[in-house]
Amino acid sequence: MAKESPQPATPSPHDWDGAAYQRLSDPQFGWGMRVLSSVELHGDECVLDLGCGPGRLTAELLARLPQGRVIAVDASPSMVATARQQLARFGERVTLIQSDLLHLQLDSVADLAFSTATFHWIHDHARLFRVIHAALKPGGRLVAQCGGGKNLERIRERADRLMSDARFAPFFRGWQNPWNYTSPEKTAERLRAAGFIEVETGLEEATIPFDGPDAFRQFARTVVVRPYLAAIPDEARREQFLDALVSHAAGDRPPFTLDYWRLNMRARRLPAAH
Repeated sequence: MAKESPQPATPSPHDWDGAAYQRLSDPQFGWGMRVLSSVELHGDECVLDLGCGPGRLTAELLARLPQGRVIAVDASPSMVATARQQLARFGERVTLIQSDLLHLQLDSVADLAFSTATFHWIHDHARLFRVIHAALKPGGRLVAQCGGGKNLERIRERADRLMSDARFAPFFRGWQNPWNYTSPEKTAERLRAAGFIEVETGLEEATIPFDGPDAFRQFARTVVVRPYLAAIPDEARREQFLDALVSHAAGDRPPFTLDYWRLNMRARRLPAAH
């Protein structure tokens, strides 16, 4: 395992640390595996993996497609670079594309569009679902999960309060919320408007406990509050921001717990007329 730097670099609001996410994303991987286990596959399909991250779940998907292939897409250069290394053994059965999902231009190529832990980073779900609908073959399916509803409400409210603290307020002028934690009802409405049929949506609670302050802090830094930290150019101030969040989490019951909620969605493109 690579050593952790004692002075973490300033995080980018537009990229992720693919290698760090690979190490720390066990919760997301676990949720993704449960979603994947619910998908029926014959083994020869073309699957679109939307927001493939470092490729950890993509590899599991490819293992279920011995005669099939995956088109894996992610907007982050670091994630795509890590995925390229992780998935090299699959050769031509996997194609990697670095692209914002809203700018993806694929026409009727996939039997299944699969995604976990990605759609809540995209504000324009109406456009996203139209892009996915166009990329699916007639009769193709969408199976996806992302954050929704009250996802991470507690830590987000605390971080929002910290933004007005005198130590941090100058860094958050013009702050824009990067997340879109929407409802099952609104998601179903947007899916149908994009042309999908057989639409199913729902929320499930997925609380994650951590062993102690160090594990909580590392996960929060890399995954949860990365957009806030990206706005703070000074490392000492970033550590103070994290200090406050970890201190609050210590007083929770149970302590060091993140209140995750997952939004599940399933839908299908209308089959071709016979």
